Amino acid sequence: MSVLRKLSIALVLGLMAAPPLLAQPIQPFTTAALKAAQAAGKPVLVDAYASWCPICRKQAPTLDAMAKDPAFDKLLILRLDYDNQSAEKRELGIVQQSTLIGFKGDKETGRLVGVTDPDEIRKLAQSALH
Repeated sequence: MSVLRKLSIALVLGLMAAPPLLAQPIQPFTTAALKAAQAAGKPVLVDAYASWCPICRKQAPTLDAMAKDPAFDKLLILRLDYDNQSAEKRELGIVQQSTLIGFKGDKETGRLVGVTDPDEIRKLAQSALH
């Protein structure tokens, strides 16, 4: 077997064994993290989450899946604690748990309240990416 063929096979096997690229994990919301991402022009999805909220719990699997999906590897998902971050809620105009807000830089690209449809949530996230 030629050296080139051996290298080609090794490269293919190495790529198959490489771990998949992952999007960023969901991070706790801080105003500083949001401002830094906005200043850098990054796409952000803010999730106003309450553990007692059944709608938030229905949204969570979609958001968790997006955090593992390479299609969303540039998206920063920030989870705002609805019960304990009142000042941050006011600053963002959040009046209800289960609110999702997309940003591209400092521009809001969309907002969903109480929506659990995975396709709608992904569309909102895509709006921040484009």
